[in-house]
Amino acid sequence: MNILDPNCPSRVVFQRVGDKWATLVIQVLEDGPLRFSDLRGKVAVVTPKVLTHTLRALERDGLLTRTVYAQVPPRVDYELTALGRTLLEPLKILRRWAESNVDQMQLAREAFDEAQDEAVLAGSASVGLAR
Repeated sequence: MNILDPNCPSRVVFQRVGDKWATLVIQVLEDGPLRFSDLRGKVAVVTPKVLTHTLRALERDGLLTRTVYAQVPPRVDYELTALGRTLLEPLKILRRWAESNVDQMQLAREAFDEAQDEAVLAGSASVGLAR
């Protein structure tokens, strides 16, 4: 397998792990099963529709299970599978990297945006002079 090959089936893993909601859900489920409303509260700002789509995709990929309990009102729990749990350590490493480097990235973005703004202003000033 070669992840750089556009036809490589392992690209689906990067697609799933690259989804911000999926990675957040996986990390939230580290401590055990949760109901939909509890998950939504811990992930925060995700819409019910997007969370439902994310949970279905993770279940389809074998990363979590959905257990429906026959009670009134119905209860549904979501829990990581053994395969899903294997993602916890790589995600912890990525999380630590992100938390350690976010300040540098934000500074780089600000510098880039400022340079872009200056270039636009310089370009529009020279256009005005050419008239």
